[in-house]
Amino acid sequence: MPAPAEATAARTVIIADDTAFVRDRFKTALDAAGHRASAVANASELLALVGRDSRGVDLVVLDLRLPPAEGVALVCALRGIDGFDAPIVVFSGTIANADEVRELSRLGVAGYVNEYSAVQHIVPALAPHLFPNQYNRRSSPRAVLGISVAYRLGNTIAAAVTLNVSRGGLAVRTTSPLDPGTVVKVRFRLPGTTRDIDAEARVAWAERRVGMGLQFTRIELVDQSAIDEFVRAHFFSNRKA
Repeated sequence: MPAPAEATAARTVIIADDTAFVRDRFKTALDAAGHRASAVANASELLALVGRDSRGVDLVVLDLRLPPAEGVALVCALRGIDGFDAPIVVFSGTIANADEVRELSRLGVAGYVNEYSAVQHIVPALAPHLFPNQYNRRSSPRAVLGISVAYRLGNTIAAAVTLNVSRGGLAVRTTSPLDPGTVVKVRFRLPGTTRDIDAEARVAWAERRVGMGLQFTRIELVDQSAIDEFVRAHFFSNRKA
């Protein structure tokens, strides 16, 4: 089956980070996937670039500690540009604290991505924001995570590798995604633990080139707590000083 028209269209993306290693990797991954990616190293360049064509930008991937701006004020400056309403995804390692996450949520920040994601994970991690009509996005932070997960439908058991995890579910890489709405049993083990997590989940989105999103519908409280703690620890790790 061919991919939906939106999922094959090129998007215009701006990567804003003062670290060349980060912005170059993200630009390379997006360019290789056929998107139009620009990279900037400071807030002045970012605001000028968005201001020149505010309605032509589809996504901004943002370092919150972008000199000379800082944190929430930078997002406010972007949102103040006439005509700019594209999603903003923040590099998770540049978040200062949980209060800032709440402020960003109120400003409509679309999501978070680990700036040190493996190259092959970058485009899948951004896909829900590049093609929002094709995905059911999770609003809580996601931790990029590549671990084995087994999922069962009836008597059929399949194995896959996770792309990321949030408190609400998993994204998994598979070339044979199930139909949205399908209910499956999932089993996986978080790094550094000895307990398998068993949960029931519903397929929230499916894209043959990426995989599928599994939204938890039934999970033990102890397992939910373990996922919450893992995401918190991952999300606030590797912060910039």
